[in-house]
Amino acid sequence: MAEMSESKISDRETDGQTGGQASRGVSGHVILVTGAASGLGLADSKMLVEQGARVVMTDIDEERGRSLASELDAVFFHQDVADEGRWADIMTAVEAGFGRLDGLVNNAGIAPIADIETTSTATWRSTLAIHLDAAFFGCRAGIKLMKENGGGSIVNMSSTAALVGIPDYLAYSAAKGGIRSMTKAIAIHCRRQRYGIRCNSVHPGSINTPMVQHALRELMDVDLNAAEDPERMRRKLGIGEPDDVAGMVTFLLGDQSKHITGAEMVVDNGDTVV
Repeated sequence: MAEMSESKISDRETDGQTGGQASRGVSGHVILVTGAASGLGLADSKMLVEQGARVVMTDIDEERGRSLASELDAVFFHQDVADEGRWADIMTAVEAGFGRLDGLVNNAGIAPIADIETTSTATWRSTLAIHLDAAFFGCRAGIKLMKENGGGSIVNMSSTAALVGIPDYLAYSAAKGGIRSMTKAIAIHCRRQRYGIRCNSVHPGSINTPMVQHALRELMDVDLNAAEDPERMRRKLGIGEPDDVAGMVTFLLGDQSKHITGAEMVVDNGDTVV
């Protein structure tokens, strides 16, 4: 079982609204975010905490994740999302500490730069494991807990790469495409079973995260942080901010989106339509 001593679960109230009840937004909801120590996962966690959610952050970077969770007054667990057994441990701890799970954000991921000719078998398999396998494990474990408590909302982080394909990110594009289709299948299944569980995917374009900053350096020889005016350069390149995505994620986890499931929400400033 995940170590209870590494979290603040036992100190928290557990009388908030569940995903199937008529609260507003995400206030009081128990929400698990993977890959929460940086980038989009961190932005999601911050916004959710600000709006009253009780957030469980997980990441493979234990030192950074634990420090950030402490700052946010969130709970942290170390997690390799590709480890099926660890999902069971964490869900057991969440259930023991909170009694339920209202929301899940499958966000953790990697983005190795390699095309069809340079992608190794090892890179292919690890990328699919961290994205597609992990989303499968997370959704399966999340549904098991959510359906016992009247429902909930799952957000799977995909990408515009799932919609158009990016040659320099072959494995990443394939994994995100799989997440897109799996999300729809899960949404339909949960609707048929009347679980009260919604499942949607979010598809960011270029967002100012460490992953995109790395891509700019490697593929365009652009160091955004070294620019004379990084903010002006960001806007000039049409790169969004993490909060642009966090706002969509928070909306999909909250009660205002109760009639939205199986959707693919694109956050790319129109890049995929021009």
